[in-house]
Amino acid sequence: MESLDIVRRAEQIIGYTFGQPEVMLRALTHSSVADDRLASNERLEFLGDAVLGLVACQRIFELYPDLLEGEMTKIKSVAVSRKTCAAIARQVGLEDLLVLGKGIRDREGTLPHSLAAAALESTIAAVYIDAGLDAVFDWIAPLLDAHITRAYDSGHQQNYKSVLQQHAQRCYQETPEYILLEQDGPDHAKTFRVSVRIAGATYDPGEGASKKQAEQRAALIALQALDVVERTDDGTVRML
Repeated sequence: MESLDIVRRAEQIIGYTFGQPEVMLRALTHSSVADDRLASNERLEFLGDAVLGLVACQRIFELYPDLLEGEMTKIKSVAVSRKTCAAIARQVGLEDLLVLGKGIRDREGTLPHSLAAAALESTIAAVYIDAGLDAVFDWIAPLLDAHITRAYDSGHQQNYKSVLQQHAQRCYQETPEYILLEQDGPDHAKTFRVSVRIAGATYDPGEGASKKQAEQRAALIALQALDVVERTDDGTVRML
């Protein structure tokens, strides 16, 4: 594919026309075909990684106003991971435009995750250099949002107590109270039953092999009753 065609296809993907098309071409030039490494996309990849991180942080900050710093950091680590970047690059078709030497793609023409991710990050840098942060945000934020939401849901499926506490503090200005109703069985096979109370309302109990597990299940039951989460047909839990 000719250089001009590569840039034009990239512009169609991004929805932006470059004032400096040579920057976009460099963003899609792998070191295996560049005259030297400074002419490849490596430096742009470095810059794009930082810009992507900023966009991800802003979206997480905006989407989840009740999350603490540690929780936001966990979501960001997933949202800007190599796996996520590669998935987005493949989704929009950037990996097909990457110019590289023979033998790097596999027999099916697929790129390693690292190279597909680099194509996305270097393209982000090219947009940033040519048009600034707002243009990057307009393009990449909608693509990131689905991955951010998925990371949030996945991270909280096993920490229902944290989700319930955030909801209770936001809506009722209270902290949930967990009540141990009973514990049965021998020491090696105990069963715990725990209920949770919020703002005077006590919800159905949860059971587990440990008090902690029972509290998590009680929190999930309360979250379902409060319409904060729902269990889908395949058994997964989804935030509403």
